[in-house]
Amino acid sequence: MRYNQLGQSTLQASAIGFGCMSLGDNENHNTRLLHQALGLGVNFFDTADLYQHGRNEIFVGKAFKDRRDKVILATKVGNQWRADGSGWDWNPHKSYIKACVHHSLRRLQTDYIDLYQLHGGTINDPISETIEAFEELVQEGHIRYYGLSSIRPNVIREYLKRSHIVSNMMQYSHLDRRPEESCLGLLRQHGVSAVVRGGLAKGLLAGKAPLPYLDHGQEAVAAAQRLLQSLSSEMRSPAQTALLYCLANPAVASVACGISSEAQLIENVKTLEAPPLTAAEMQLLQEGIKAYTYMEHR
Repeated sequence: MRYNQLGQSTLQASAIGFGCMSLGDNENHNTRLLHQALGLGVNFFDTADLYQHGRNEIFVGKAFKDRRDKVILATKVGNQWRADGSGWDWNPHKSYIKACVHHSLRRLQTDYIDLYQLHGGTINDPISETIEAFEELVQEGHIRYYGLSSIRPNVIREYLKRSHIVSNMMQYSHLDRRPEESCLGLLRQHGVSAVVRGGLAKGLLAGKAPLPYLDHGQEAVAAAQRLLQSLSSEMRSPAQTALLYCLANPAVASVACGISSEAQLIENVKTLEAPPLTAAEMQLLQEGIKAYTYMEHR
């Protein structure tokens, strides 16, 4: 496993992380999979209070209660479930964030959260108030560092100017190269790490039947799959090629993979044992699929 520093923090995150939203409701299966991941060198585990109405945090916390010092626990805040359970509403206010952290600490069975992330954000938020909440949580010892989970360039720029975020989680893959144009270089310029989600584009880059994805039609997705296949071999699967594409960007510290089986876990972790992408292969990948840009929230 390779480990990368998260921004200006002291956290050394595994290049292959575990996106815990993929966990189901079987506690024994979840615990076994999380322990296997840790045994294979994965130390970055990302969850959120939103997932499974908080049960996701409970699964993760219980699994790592007796090995807390060996893992980086990242969770998120900002989406408030409605009382009737019909959905959630955005709430970036200081009072809400500072109340939620205690619920997450309890569910995770820990005294501190390594990385607390704002689970979204808009340019119309009370950003100064939100930042103040995170800064106070750091001072109070409830969290070690904080970051964003956002794809909106205008929001990201504001936090880069006004806060001490160490990371930004964002969707990025061979099929979604929007961050290359607007965000990844800016993050690196400010010493902030990108944490990737969606690196396999909902499994489309790991072999699922082609379907339209974002602005790519079904044939474009199929063409991207064929290109990945042509650049792969017994030494490097298409999924590993896709993950290596993300990790090749110097702003990216970790790819949080959605993992639901031991086979997926092993394949993802072995990405770092596969032959790295050459400059020629990177060029082929970049030329082989249209790179869209963010049209909103510029």
